[in-house]
Amino acid sequence: MKISDRKEFAQKVAPLTCAPDETVFDAVKRMAAQNFGSIVVLDEGHHVLGLMTERDIFRRLIAKDLDPKTTRVEEIMTAAVRKAKADDDLLDWLRIMSNERFRRLPVVDENDKLIAVMSQGDFVSYTWPELLGRVGEMTRASLPDRINPVFMVGAILIYTVVLIWVIGGIL
Repeated sequence: MKISDRKEFAQKVAPLTCAPDETVFDAVKRMAAQNFGSIVVLDEGHHVLGLMTERDIFRRLIAKDLDPKTTRVEEIMTAAVRKAKADDDLLDWLRIMSNERFRRLPVVDENDKLIAVMSQGDFVSYTWPELLGRVGEMTRASLPDRINPVFMVGAILIYTVVLIWVIGGIL
């Protein structure tokens, strides 16, 4: 499934952006006002230069005792940012984000201009219903037609209650 195939992709809120020379103080004020955990740093042509996250603020500003009113965003942002295209495979990116341990993925167009920012949480919430549907299909396909799944679940519950009762009586 492509990132752009999800109806939620078109409904994403516009990403919060800033210029690289904006002060961290001003950027953080906007992040707080709009309840964003990151801000995308763009050049004049709307190309992604980096991303400043709450983690960058903690590790590269506060931990180094820098002044947020004089420190520019470009001084503490993460510059090595992975970017996706809207027609990239959603599950591939979920795997990459999980393996490489990053949570925000800028999505760019064919001219490398920012379209949206997808979070790992967005991908997980988008894929859960699909994953559960597939598990249900696989379960139904693996059971013989004469076995009722509701009956099986009931039998397991009754077995569990009896087992707990017997163990409780022994102890």
